[in-house]
Amino acid sequence: MTATALSSSPRRQLLLASDRSDRSFELAEILNRVGEVEIIATSEIPETPGEASGIIVDINLRSAETVQRVRNKLRASAYEGVPRLFVLADSLHHGAMQAWALGATDTIARPFDARGVLQRIRAAFPDPYDEDFSASGKALTRGVEAAHAVMVKIFEKLPAGEPLTFNDVMQAENVILKAIKRSSLRDWLATVGRHHNNSYRHCLFVTGFAVAFAQHLGLRDEDQRRLTRAALVHDVGKAFTPVAILDKPGKLTDAEMGEIRKHPRQGFEALIAQGSFPREMLDVVLHHHEFLDGTGYPDGLKGDEISDIVRLMSIVDIHAALVERRAYRMPFTHAKAFEMMEQMGDKLDQQLLQAFRPVALGSY
Repeated sequence: MTATALSSSPRRQLLLASDRSDRSFELAEILNRVGEVEIIATSEIPETPGEASGIIVDINLRSAETVQRVRNKLRASAYEGVPRLFVLADSLHHGAMQAWALGATDTIARPFDARGVLQRIRAAFPDPYDEDFSASGKALTRGVEAAHAVMVKIFEKLPAGEPLTFNDVMQAENVILKAIKRSSLRDWLATVGRHHNNSYRHCLFVTGFAVAFAQHLGLRDEDQRRLTRAALVHDVGKAFTPVAILDKPGKLTDAEMGEIRKHPRQGFEALIAQGSFPREMLDVVLHHHEFLDGTGYPDGLKGDEISDIVRLMSIVDIHAALVERRAYRMPFTHAKAFEMMEQMGDKLDQQLLQAFRPVALGSY
């Protein structure tokens, strides 16, 4: 059945696949504000999406039968490039794991926040004719493109011998800041989270969290730009790590972990050779894996030896890594990731971590 759209000229065609139709009408009413919604049973998911912009799946993720039915439908090649949003009944890690295992490109959770849901839909199913999307969406697109261009220079051109310059990074910073300010961190994560390259995706996640954190703290514009630059290049050393190690689907051996641990110094040496990067950016590249209790690497720094910008970058780096999907595990929810970081105790700046809480928990 089709829920009547509120707009006289709906632009998006959305499929809402549900095995709980009595509970999906609230979501359909929200979705109607930005498109034409067709509610179907999971058994009625078509072989191809047809004219649909994408599919929203609202099912009981604890039902093995329903999960298998949806998996069989969505594994078809016709759905590979189609946005797939899954509804989570709660923030439990199990539900999130199931959703991502089924190929979710994003999730929304009950109880529904209408404004938040609409932001997710606009990010997942862009419509250039949508008035709200026209400004924020274009800014988001330009920001992601600018950040991606830096990633290409880091992970493709730098290993081939073409140097990365400070100017390369500076060209992207303002566009990225504007993108996240005009849209949202949630939109940024939803967009860059679909990137197929794990290293690119991680750096783009870290950049998004760093920018949002800086804006949340109300830092002056120059400080926001400093954090943006540092986040973009923090993992530059991984450009010199074998891809087979970076993308290995299982546990790393001690030797492979040793290769990974070389990346902070390799990145530092690559940038310092250019002679144009500020000291604080070099500090972040070299020390973003240091812990306050001295157990980090590569220099085992402790306490006050670790600068404020490195403390902040370590927090967003760890949170980004936990909420990303990895070849060897499903992503953790933002709430679970934040809880795990709290449990790290004196390894992290806990006061700064608590300041990060609204950013972390408001991004899903």
